[in-house]
Amino acid sequence: MLRLMIVDDHPVVREGLRGMLEAAPEISVVGEAASGDEAVARAVRLRPDVVLMDLRMPDGDGVSATSRILAALPRTRVVVLTTYETDQDILRAVEAGAAGYLLKDTSRADLLSAIASAARGETVLSPSVTTRLVTRMRTPAAETLSPREAEVLTLVADGLTNAEIGRALFISETTVKTHLLRVFGKLGVSDRTAAVTTALDRGLLVR
Repeated sequence: MLRLMIVDDHPVVREGLRGMLEAAPEISVVGEAASGDEAVARAVRLRPDVVLMDLRMPDGDGVSATSRILAALPRTRVVVLTTYETDQDILRAVEAGAAGYLLKDTSRADLLSAIASAARGETVLSPSVTTRLVTRMRTPAAETLSPREAEVLTLVADGLTNAEIGRALFISETTVKTHLLRVFGKLGVSDRTAAVTTALDRGLLVR
């Protein structure tokens, strides 16, 4: 069973998420936190598989809490769940090591799917977040992948997780995620499978 922790400074949001997610037989909500500092302390004690992290909170924001949790628990995945989708917020969260960035209007089915994907080491993004990345990165050079991006995507096609790709290329898992986000933006996709399929269709990846 997947162990999940919910972090949000609004009690009604935490209660709603707990009620919605605990109905799924594959998820156990092992704890909650209302601030960044509390999230770090409880995550270290509870060791969840996935943390749903609000972005803006008192006593340490979600970005800072994400960095601190991952420093202590490298195997834990943090998925940001927020109402904010500015470019700066998205990039700061990814650079901190977040495995995903979702908005609070995400459906229950999509949220459950994203949690499961993040637990498997995949990167998960809301469609509107993907659109922002596409808009930000849509330049003439965006039609081609850099040698490193192609290398990372080739290993994705081989079935490797982000952690495994990082070990194979001697780079951090956060760097792998950054490369994948750039690939997603260039190809106009929101997940790893679509990235591989689209790159193959466009002749950007040779198998």
